Amino acid sequence: MGKLENVLAAILRGTSDNNIAFAELRYALEALGFEVRVKGDHFIYTKQGIAEIVNLQPLGSKAKAYQVKQVRTLILKYKLAR
Repeated sequence: MGKLENVLAAILRGTSDNNIAFAELRYALEALGFEVRVKGDHFIYTKQGIAEIVNLQPLGSKAKAYQVKQVRTLILKYKLAR
C-alpha cells in the first residue's frame, strides 16, 4: 500500500481520529484534488463539485478529531476514496 492508501485507511477506519497527523490529513486532501488557501494557521480546502468547505487548524502536530470526522464524511459522501 502507498502512503495515500495508508492515510485514507486510517481516516476511514475512524478508530483513531485523535492520532491522525495534521500533515497527513493535509496530504490526503491535496492528493484528492482539493485546493488549499492558507490564512494564518487556517488551512481552507475547496474542490470543484463539492459544496462544503473544509477549514483545518492544527492541534500541535495532530489534526483535531472533529475535523478528521468532517473529512471522513466528505470522502464517504462524495465517494472520493479509490
